[in-house]
Amino acid sequence: MTHPFLDLPPLSAERFAAIEDGVARLLDTRQDVLVTQGEALLPLEGAIRAAAGPGTVALNVITGPYGQTFGNWLRDAGATVYDLSVPFHTAVTAGQVREAFAAHPEIDFVSLVHAEAATGNTNPVAEIGEAVREQGALFYLDAVASVGAEPVLPDAWGVDLCVIGAQKAMGGPAGVSAISVSERAWARMAANPNAPRRSYLSLLDWKERWIDAGRTALPHAPAQLEMLALQACLERIESDGLETVMARHRRAALATRAGAVALGGGLEPYVYEERDAAPVATTLRVPSGVVASELVARALATDPALPLAAGGGALAREMIRVNHYGPDATPGAVLGCLAALGAALAEQGLPVDPEATRRAVEKVWQ
Repeated sequence: MTHPFLDLPPLSAERFAAIEDGVARLLDTRQDVLVTQGEALLPLEGAIRAAAGPGTVALNVITGPYGQTFGNWLRDAGATVYDLSVPFHTAVTAGQVREAFAAHPEIDFVSLVHAEAATGNTNPVAEIGEAVREQGALFYLDAVASVGAEPVLPDAWGVDLCVIGAQKAMGGPAGVSAISVSERAWARMAANPNAPRRSYLSLLDWKERWIDAGRTALPHAPAQLEMLALQACLERIESDGLETVMARHRRAALATRAGAVALGGGLEPYVYEERDAAPVATTLRVPSGVVASELVARALATDPALPLAAGGGALAREMIRVNHYGPDATPGAVLGCLAALGAALAEQGLPVDPEATRRAVEKVWQ
């Protein structure tokens, strides 16, 4: 018997290149784009190890757990790292970045997460990019969670290394990812004797064997099903319109914040200011005496398919995450999550108003 997943013709170099071109259109970039054959941690780590090393002086912005990871990778690569940490309920500002530059004028590399789905905040990359350009530093951006939920514009923002993944707001596969690379970044990698070569982490290998060779022969067998899923995902976004997709995510975030406040029971947005809240996912703070992970477990008992999770690590006691991204950027998903949380809060004797929640969510989606 034949199987539609197993008996496909090989993915051609021409089709692979066309998918990369689709990513470039999504990002509105003229930079080189590589679709990397693995989850986004692959290009995220590969880019740091290629572009940073002994002699690199990095400003690592921490607004959530991924920022902490990037600092560790930079130190492992031999870079001198200055961490700029802000509370997870807020965002970093361009002014804070400029203050770090003034204190350490030797900084030549900046790492930043655009939107931290884990903590529900988003950072003003356009303004920060302007400050980074003034400094002349290389700018590395994790846009895995933000792409599809809010604008991601590497060229306009001066981003030299921009990593995206399709598994969140794009509503696509998790097994492939992509990175746009500026000419400055390629030059920095080429000058770095410690940049990975003959390695799965090596971006330079891909450049030499794929981009510089005219994208006519694939260096190795691609992850075919994931590549086809990425192509379908890009085509769906182009068909719907990127602005339409982003608008759905903005409404989902606004509806979740408004609905949680209307629900009562002590729930409140974890990110204080609406302007700092990521459209890809909304985090909520539970009332005193309630353990977030236990509340989420009770809510999921009614419907395990709800896009709900407790915060990671120490945040599991106080934070709930509503993952209203991709196919869950809908009023139904938002209402379902809040209704389940309301029922779980009511079980603990806390006063909730499900009808007020419904009205608040529907008002945002009108």
